[in-house]
Amino acid sequence: MVSILVIEDDDAIRAAVQRGLRERDFAVTAVGTGIAGLEVVLREHPDVVLLDLGLPDVDGLTLLGMIRTAVDVPVIVITAQDDDPTMVRALDAGADDYVVKPFGTDQVAARIRAVLRRGGRGADPSAALRVGALSIDPGTRVATLDGRRLDLARKEFDLLLLLASRAGQVVSKRELLAEVWQQGQNYGAERTVDVHLSWLRRKLGESAAAPRYLHSVRGVGVRLVDPDGPDAP
Repeated sequence: MVSILVIEDDDAIRAAVQRGLRERDFAVTAVGTGIAGLEVVLREHPDVVLLDLGLPDVDGLTLLGMIRTAVDVPVIVITAQDDDPTMVRALDAGADDYVVKPFGTDQVAARIRAVLRRGGRGADPSAALRVGALSIDPGTRVATLDGRRLDLARKEFDLLLLLASRAGQVVSKRELLAEVWQQGQNYGAERTVDVHLSWLRRKLGESAAAPRYLHSVRGVGVRLVDPDGPDAP
């Protein structure tokens, strides 16, 4: 059974989310403070964390950074703050998704299933994707280049996995936002994609000016190719 940790200070919302997710066959632990939530993360290693930003004892984005430093767990921000700058800061800080209150339990459950799919839960560890000397394993979430393990953040790995699953095809920023961030297109979100692609290029030993694997198609999107294969420019 998938285990969920809800970190939410509002008693009514916390109880409603906990009850709704349990009715949908999730195992749910719910706490009302950030420090209590961090203790549960470290002790119980939940499959997904639902994190409110407006906590009474610690800033939600600060707590997100603490969680990211400690463990690799999907975090979905649940908050009443629906402005683009806060959303961008949360996604850049490592949030896997962002849900604005009020929300329905079915919506949250769908977001949970989506981040688990992107994380490769239940995937065949042998089903690695290979593009040239690049190998991406969705089961173990390990990517290697020329046999060397790449030190990728969660979003960088998710981007690489999506592009590798569609190697040779141009993937638009709109699709990247929808699949990796579960967000619609806007200026701030598009800039977030650009930043993560820049970081990913650097870790692949290339740049936008001198691409090898990641090639931008102006006004369309980006595609991942084997630099020595027939699809290479």
